[in-house]
Amino acid sequence: MTRLPQIALLSDGRRLHLQDGPIDLVVEARGASDAVRAAYEAAAERFTGLLDELCAELPELRSAVEARTSLRGVVARRMHAAVAPYAADGFITPMAAVAGSVAEEVLGAMLGAASLDRTYVNNGGDIALHLGEGAHFSVGLMDRPDRDGVMRTIRVDADDPVRGIATSGRHGRSFSLGIADAVTVLAGTASQADAAATIIANAVDLPGHPAVIRKPANELQPDSDLGGRLVTRDVSELSHNEITTALESGAECARQLFDRGLIEGAVLQLCGDMLVIGTKDIERQRPRPLVQENAVHA
Repeated sequence: MTRLPQIALLSDGRRLHLQDGPIDLVVEARGASDAVRAAYEAAAERFTGLLDELCAELPELRSAVEARTSLRGVVARRMHAAVAPYAADGFITPMAAVAGSVAEEVLGAMLGAASLDRTYVNNGGDIALHLGEGAHFSVGLMDRPDRDGVMRTIRVDADDPVRGIATSGRHGRSFSLGIADAVTVLAGTASQADAAATIIANAVDLPGHPAVIRKPANELQPDSDLGGRLVTRDVSELSHNEITTALESGAECARQLFDRGLIEGAVLQLCGDMLVIGTKDIERQRPRPLVQENAVHA
């Protein structure tokens, strides 16, 4: 029997909340009232049963990605496609892109049902976007995803290629191999942003450093897709040079992903320091590796 998710408008009457097990979406559509209503109905319809679809293929989704896949579900195959570019570089599973892929799927259902001015699907901070002509979307950056307070914002305009935003790090919902407080990635799609945020956050690291406490993932969560790999549980005080070294390691990873066309920008944060990587004129500047890198020390 299919489990029924919780679906309801939030108290502001504008946003839709969809929750089923670990999937928790906040959706907002703007446009004509009839179009918004149709979009929300489509979102609810597509969301119902989506978790069951993923659970049906969970063993492969939790396995190291390979070039060929037997995955059948639309969302599962999107997850695989998002992480496939990283398969040759090290261990990664399709689960690294699950949140962004789900957000992308619900957004697609909404856009298939109605013409909208602006829409976002926010899956715990991993966001799929639609921006009509002249629309924009502002993203608030937090020092840590488990705390309140916005440090700065990033504005995405309709003529930017960014349609996906994701954040990863050791304080997020999933385990991290690195020590970043938060890594926020802007990419062409939410699934691409989700996978890249995981990769870059893992690269913000000080391997073997005594200040970093790590434990096997499967000791903390027996069914973790990371198995016995060591994940970060705590980081004690680091020197400014150590923070810079860890951030630079992640920044080098982000530069490589940018050069490969996998991301449009990234913001890396650790112990109050921030490193921003991206471009101001993305389309024109794509052949150049970076046109903006700003380090901010709190």
